[in-house]
Amino acid sequence: MAEEKIIIFDTTLRDGEQSPGASMTVDEKVRIAKQLEKLRVDVIEAGFPMASQGDFEAVQKVAATIRECSVAGLARATIADIDRAWAALSEAADPRIHTFIATSPIHMKHKLNMQPDQVVEAAVAAVRHARKYTRNVEWSAEDAGRTDMDFLCRIVEAVIAAGATTVNIPDTVGYTLPHEFGDRIRTLVERVPNIAQAVISVHCHNDLGLAVANSLSAILQGARQVECTLNGLGERAGNAALEEVVMAIRTRKDLLPFQVGVVTTEISRASKLVSVVTGFPVQPNKAIVGANAFAHEAGIHQDGVLKEATTYEIMTPASVGLTDSRMVLGKHSGRHAFRDRLEILGYELSAEHLDRAFRRFKEVADKKQELFDEDLEALVDDEVIRETEHYRLIRLHVASGTQDTPVAAVEMDVRGEKLRGASWGAGPVDAVFQAISQVVPELKEMRLQLYQVHAITGGTDAQGEVTVRLEKGERMAQGQGADSDVIVASAKALINALNKLAHKRGRPRQGV
Repeated sequence: MAEEKIIIFDTTLRDGEQSPGASMTVDEKVRIAKQLEKLRVDVIEAGFPMASQGDFEAVQKVAATIRECSVAGLARATIADIDRAWAALSEAADPRIHTFIATSPIHMKHKLNMQPDQVVEAAVAAVRHARKYTRNVEWSAEDAGRTDMDFLCRIVEAVIAAGATTVNIPDTVGYTLPHEFGDRIRTLVERVPNIAQAVISVHCHNDLGLAVANSLSAILQGARQVECTLNGLGERAGNAALEEVVMAIRTRKDLLPFQVGVVTTEISRASKLVSVVTGFPVQPNKAIVGANAFAHEAGIHQDGVLKEATTYEIMTPASVGLTDSRMVLGKHSGRHAFRDRLEILGYELSAEHLDRAFRRFKEVADKKQELFDEDLEALVDDEVIRETEHYRLIRLHVASGTQDTPVAAVEMDVRGEKLRGASWGAGPVDAVFQAISQVVPELKEMRLQLYQVHAITGGTDAQGEVTVRLEKGERMAQGQGADSDVIVASAKALINALNKLAHKRGRPRQGV
């Protein structure tokens, strides 16, 4: 008997981007979408087209680019939202309109100010309108975890009758426990007469650390689609982590006799890409993709793994795309070897971007004896992929010492104009930030929420990776920069955050 398939619906580009400071540019979204296509997820939720012009353009570009996955756009239960979603999705190979409305008593009363009958009417009307554009329509009951069960059954039956082919049951606030969330799915299977006409989906948040557990419980009770994000990115405590859901199904076939289409050897690469683009480092002890996920320090553990890996490893590093290979290119390496290594790492660069990356590689190789794959990825991401439309660092000079006040001077390209600034500071990084604020005065109106440094690889010549989070009013953006000089990396991170903040606008609240 063939195993049933679990549909993997990735919402990194939509719900994942709702993480404070995780806003992505259009090009960054397309880059991640291409990696998701290599990962072979079934559905990519590219964004919320009604939220902003940037979101609309991102969904439109992803829809026109991706051919091997279904591309979804989120829409509230309004005609305007659904029309806007379709306008963005129309070029997709397999477009999906994903519409939602809140169904819990607290949301209906305090957010929607609607009676239950009105909510059912709005949900049905939204699904019917979406069906005018495509048969691939998903409907979500926002805050389904706290929705009255009788009402949930009623509205699910109504939207399926209206034409919804997927019904999503989100634990929007991460409130439920695995056994009760599983019971909700089982009850829907038992009580909704037309439930077999739609795929049951789940979208679990991690407020109590139970998003993956709730998702797996739902699968056991009849759900056949899981909505998740890479690295568990998402609002508040995040969403169910794609890598954890997929590897749990793959590893525990005895209890989860299902199959997924994900190419698991692309997981590590996808995780790193999302971390680089969003500036959210993956915690070392994160399951599957953390730096320590396959590390063994205890003597007993080391001895066991050396004798038989399965004593302490329930999956292999290779199964998620990790290897122990080291990049052995150096300052004498040529362009051909450099390009081949990039291709192995999954980069597809234009001739112009390859030239820029190779020049940067030579600069780093002159400073560093040995380069690792992580170094190569960091320099390519930093020099080629960075958003530099408004602000670009041309030159930086810093002077600092034990008896001297740190001073910094910068030269920047600001929308095509070369500008200079100089200042002193409490330390060299502070001096750099003060100098940049002379060039970009609006920086003085922003609040620095986060400044974080970590080494990409080992050794005193390791590249430093800096993360900066800026806040201006209700807008927030996170930038990242990498360099063997941590002061330069700090300047790059700040400028990257400024560029992202320049693009970011306020958005309507997103649900699910």
